[in-house]
Amino acid sequence: MTGTYPLDGEVGGRLLSVLPPLLVLRRGDLDADLVSLLAREMAHDRPGQEAVLDRLLDILLIGALRAWLDRGEAPGWYRADADPVVGHALRLMHHEPATAWTVESLARSVGLSRAAFSRRFTELVGEPPMSYLTGWRLTLAADLLLEPGATVGSVARQVGYGTPFALSAAFTRVRGMSPTAHRERAGAA
Repeated sequence: MTGTYPLDGEVGGRLLSVLPPLLVLRRGDLDADLVSLLAREMAHDRPGQEAVLDRLLDILLIGALRAWLDRGEAPGWYRADADPVVGHALRLMHHEPATAWTVESLARSVGLSRAAFSRRFTELVGEPPMSYLTGWRLTLAADLLLEPGATVGSVARQVGYGTPFALSAAFTRVRGMSPTAHRERAGAA
């Protein structure tokens, strides 16, 4: 079975960048009931079939990604999500990027000292907490900047930068181009 997904955006690109060019799954790697249901649905042309197939393929893709990630080849940030401490901190950063997080406030939120949290986070994720948070915020910003009506100021507030200038400076430093240049480049693509 072969499928394609059009995927735009930087957030999805974080996962795509770590995937192998080809992923082969063997019988038993996926839920057999799901595969059977998909085969049955494909065999009969019925009203609503396209919508059902779309949802089943989404679930199949998620299952395939989970199977690959569970093989132990997953990036640090994925494996760290299972850790009760670092996983909680990652979810806080992902769900509340506009919060003025510091290593101290994250450590307090997960019940560790600043040093113990920073050490554990860096060991499991592969980079320090604030470095990860910066990368996450700028990834979100890159996608948000492409939304109609978005301004550098509105995006800055959504991703935790106090001013448009602060976002622009961080974006340019890390990504090598200004938010405006990013938007223009994406528009030309």
